[in-house]
Amino acid sequence: QVQLVESGGGLVQLGGSLRLSCAASGFTFSRNVIYWYRQAPGKERELVAAIGSAGGTRNYADSVKGRFTISRDNAKNTVYLQMNSLQPEDTATYYCNVQIYYSTSSEPAYYWGQGTQVTVSS
Repeated sequence: QVQLVESGGGLVQLGGSLRLSCAASGFTFSRNVIYWYRQAPGKERELVAAIGSAGGTRNYADSVKGRFTISRDNAKNTVYLQMNSLQPEDTATYYCNVQIYYSTSSEPAYYWGQGTQVTVSS
């Protein structure tokens, strides 16, 4: 039932910008923290950014602070990741994630989209 669909990736030159979107359905979007992760070839998936349910709290990995901005539009059930000043090190598949707690478990269920590829050339 829970679905996350990322879009907006592509090929961009060093220093360029992209805006990723994550369209969500199947859960109460406005009540959940949403996360952006990325995974580069040969590397572990890493947390890039997170945004609180109302958009007031935002956190970023040190590697993207000052360059990336996470935002959300709860009316559209969509989270965005604006990426500026892109570097080759940002090349990765980007995934959005939601962690939903159910009454039957103390641990959350993790839901992921299929990912969108970002390639930064230099």
